Amino acid sequence: MSSPTFGEPSAHILPRRAAVAVFLAFALAYFLSALLRAITATLSPVLTEVLSLHARDLGLLAGGYFLGFAAVQLPLGSWLDRHGPKKVILGLLTVAVLGCVVFAVAEGFTGLMAARVLMGVGVSACLMAPLTGYRRWFDAGTQLRSNAWMLMTGSLGMLASTLPVQWLLPVLGWRGVFWGVAALVLLAMGVIGWIVPRWESPAPAQPVETNAAPSAGGSYADIARNPYFRRATPLGLFSFGGMVAIQSLWAGPWMTRVGGSTPLQAATGLFWLNLGMLLTFWTWGLLLPRLAARGVAVDRLVARIQPFSFVALGLLVGLGPAAGGGSFVLLALYCMLSTPSAQVQPVVAMGFPARLAGRALSAYNLVVFVGIFLVQWGIGVGADAFEGLGWSAADALRGAFAVFGLLSAVSWACFAWPQRR
Repeated sequence: MSSPTFGEPSAHILPRRAAVAVFLAFALAYFLSALLRAITATLSPVLTEVLSLHARDLGLLAGGYFLGFAAVQLPLGSWLDRHGPKKVILGLLTVAVLGCVVFAVAEGFTGLMAARVLMGVGVSACLMAPLTGYRRWFDAGTQLRSNAWMLMTGSLGMLASTLPVQWLLPVLGWRGVFWGVAALVLLAMGVIGWIVPRWESPAPAQPVETNAAPSAGGSYADIARNPYFRRATPLGLFSFGGMVAIQSLWAGPWMTRVGGSTPLQAATGLFWLNLGMLLTFWTWGLLLPRLAARGVAVDRLVARIQPFSFVALGLLVGLGPAAGGGSFVLLALYCMLSTPSAQVQPVVAMGFPARLAGRALSAYNLVVFVGIFLVQWGIGVGADAFEGLGWSAADALRGAFAVFGLLSAVSWACFAWPQRR
């Protein structure tokens, strides 16, 4: 079973300067969405102290963002294909501003949870909107590069959620931080409204040769029947989704509960972890178009590089407290070596005609964010369950990570084994 062939060439390729401007406009919004996604890892000590949260509560609070995000993905695909990236992302970012405001004024866990769901809904198009536009406005090689560099921008947002947020807390407080993010989202909306081109409905496309099941209307059922989409689904759930769950939440609690780090040391570790992710995605952006030109498929990269992430995760769990403050190094290696699974997403989109790109991307993104939610919440539930059996807090979190690692390895095997055959 091979990777999907690319769909029809676009008739709307943007000039280089316009393409760069569009990329930067979308990148600002995605930077802020990633900051909001990961900020709970830095705020977890403060929120845990203020609200007396259990591990499962912390996981649910962080997962509320992904729950709201996932809930919008299926209608989002149809909206993007029909109305275009600009109109959809501007409408949804209004909800993100509301979510930031609600979080800033919330007085209890219920208000914070509602705010996280609103944030997730509001930023749900921050990656799908640009990728849908790139499917029509950029050539195939540039799409792969742009996807990697959008993820790099996301890593920059996660980087900003670590030490910079930790430094701002004594000055602004966690409520003031969210008022500031709300203002920045409004700024991003103005930039997108000014720079991103209008969406023109494409003429009906001729059938193209892909691995997708024959589809006249391009329904989500047809997309779900695509063999490549089905093969990539477990990978998106546990390898890609799980990596983001660790990066955006559980890396912080691991460093404090298992590694014995202070909140400031954990924020510093998260800073270096996210810097490593930024550099990794930047490198993928440089390499992927060249590798594609030489016939090196993304599937092969996943099959050969991803297993090393399980080695890093196994060492992390095995060493546990013995790794001490250096546990961030193994966490960073795990996340960086998991990034090949993130490159599968644009390949899924390029297996369908450009007119179906929004639906294909959103369907796969739903898979990824359901995985993030399940892993974030599941690790918290697992840790609490192991503590209920009398395990220490550190050993309970190690046990939950071990279960996740096994699931992630199985998801990789489901993807890589058919490719090898």
